[in-house]
Amino acid sequence: MWSKFSGVFWISAAILLVAVLFGVVAPSQFEAATSHIESTITSSFGWYYLILVTVIVAFCLFLIFSPVGAIKLGKEGEKPEYSKPTWFAMLFSAGMGIGLVFWGTAEPISHYAIAPPMSEPGTDAAIKESMRFTFFHWGIHAWSVYALVGLCLAYFNFRKGRPGLISATLSPILGKYSQGRLAMLIDIIAVTATVVGVATTLGFGAAQINGGLAYLLGIPNNFFIQLIIIVIVTALFLMSAWSGLSKGIKYLSNTNMILAAVLLALIFILGPSLFILNMFTDTVGTYIQNIIQMSLRIAPLDTGHREWINSWTIFYWAWWISWSPFVGIFIARVSKGRTIREFMIGVLILPVIVSFIWFAVFGSTAIDLQQSGAVDLTEFATEEVLFAVFNQMPFSTILSIVGVILIAIFFITSADSATFVLGMQASYGSLTPPNRIKVVWGIILAAMAAILLYSGGLQALQNSLIIAAFPFSVIMILMMYSIYKALRKERAQLGLTRRRKIHQS
Repeated sequence: MWSKFSGVFWISAAILLVAVLFGVVAPSQFEAATSHIESTITSSFGWYYLILVTVIVAFCLFLIFSPVGAIKLGKEGEKPEYSKPTWFAMLFSAGMGIGLVFWGTAEPISHYAIAPPMSEPGTDAAIKESMRFTFFHWGIHAWSVYALVGLCLAYFNFRKGRPGLISATLSPILGKYSQGRLAMLIDIIAVTATVVGVATTLGFGAAQINGGLAYLLGIPNNFFIQLIIIVIVTALFLMSAWSGLSKGIKYLSNTNMILAAVLLALIFILGPSLFILNMFTDTVGTYIQNIIQMSLRIAPLDTGHREWINSWTIFYWAWWISWSPFVGIFIARVSKGRTIREFMIGVLILPVIVSFIWFAVFGSTAIDLQQSGAVDLTEFATEEVLFAVFNQMPFSTILSIVGVILIAIFFITSADSATFVLGMQASYGSLTPPNRIKVVWGIILAAMAAILLYSGGLQALQNSLIIAAFPFSVIMILMMYSIYKALRKERAQLGLTRRRKIHQS
């Protein structure tokens, strides 16, 4: 059976195994090596990340208003496999999940009270900046990265009949080389970026579950407990992966959206509701007003500001890029039958609005507590800030329990989705990858998450993300040109204009 799996699997697994062994045998050297590479990339190529992601945003918006938006991601007459609510729940759970819960209170507090982007800590200006840059990091830029990869995969797979591989999206520019060694190299880069990106997020999730349990049960907050959490949750998500996409991920995603909505509503009602509404309204306005300036802000003459950009904005752009093969393949898989315009609006607009609401509620609540002096949230570790906020509210134990369950299910859905995607890549783009290969990838993901936490904690997670994202960012440039070339050709063939729609859609 193993002979059926591609060289992509064997080579990627070997590379990742070497990284795992390095992290086990020499954790301090592993952390030092990743830190050095990360520092080189952020200091020398920060401008590149900012320009690239800005161009991707512009390209995705262009497709919404272009006549090619009427082209269907599938054959004539094909209908979407999932309802819109389920489709949205699945792409959102896979695409943001743990990250929203992990950073929902921690990022706004950091930007306000610890290290604001430009203002002095604790000032009114810092409050506005903290929310604006949080919206910026989790807004349309993040989802545009996902949308580009997802669109390319859905278009070439469902409309053109190509395999569900990253390399297959480059066939218009690679030609005969799209099935050779170059294609294998492209898919290996995509797989390794996916594993590191997802493993990093699982590391965040394990750390925050540990933080929540420390608050609820008083257990220690250390690597050993986090390892136990990873083992337990790995067993759970492997059970979900074995049950298949339509059962495991679908039901868990819908459950998680309900839990997230309940927690969001409770915090809004119990928290400073008017302050939340005012901050949401004001921040949306300043976000739209300053989006171009924030998109290209590199601070070439201010070392302090540049370090902040490297630690936050460049880190986030790298995170979205490293996650994009995984999220892109997954949302492509669940988006068959939708038009390009419907796909882009669904992927770009709805998750962004929900993200803004989430950060407005949780971030504003945390800032209000910090500003009032009720608690000093800066004293807590990043993974504990959320539970420190819960501790200051009515029904704190219930809120913490719901929070831990929410993180755990997001952990499961993210890892479950990732094993499906990695299984596709290791079985020549099969839309029904064998369970055995999904289990293998699940174990590799868990091992990578554990090693990254063991070798350097959250900093090692961030370093690895930026390193893994860099080579895949080059592939994304090629993907953007490839889909543009293919759509321009199809537009000419179909005679599409702004006033004419194709009958297939």
